[in-house]
Amino acid sequence: MFRAEAAQVHPGRSRKTVNNDDAFGLPMYGNMSSPFAARNQRATLYAKVGLETDVQAASPHRLVAMLFDGVFDAMNQATVAIQNQNVELKGRALGRAVRILDEGLRAGLDLSAGQLATDLRELYGYVCMRLTQANLKSDLAAIEECQRLLTPVREAWTAIAGTPAAQAGQADSVPRAA
Repeated sequence: MFRAEAAQVHPGRSRKTVNNDDAFGLPMYGNMSSPFAARNQRATLYAKVGLETDVQAASPHRLVAMLFDGVFDAMNQATVAIQNQNVELKGRALGRAVRILDEGLRAGLDLSAGQLATDLRELYGYVCMRLTQANLKSDLAAIEECQRLLTPVREAWTAIAGTPAAQAGQADSVPRAA
């Protein structure tokens, strides 16, 4: 929940914080769910709970697959946003794709696993750079290039889902977080 607080700083005085919460500690006009909330807001909350449940119950292999799904979803959203000239949505979608690649897939690599992990790190870094350029220039071709580069990696990751290492949640035979 968000807390509405205003801070005032006066020369020679200490910082004073004004808390706009009511007497029960609940935020006024907060981001609280209500049965009277818009239908799409309730649907979004249910989807978020469903995703959190999926993440908690997922194997390490499935988590990486979910990261790939998120990257491709974000790139598709950015493509539509560019076509509709929606700059705000484009920026949010491409920013999300870059964060998933950098903080999820790239950061999760076990570089001691060998050359494949190093190559994937370089690929993810390049794709992050291209998506950032796509954001700056609203470049659909750059997004399509990133999708073409990541598709074989995503498909390979999906193909190994039935292997014993993936089913056991072990990554001994493949680099972690492809």
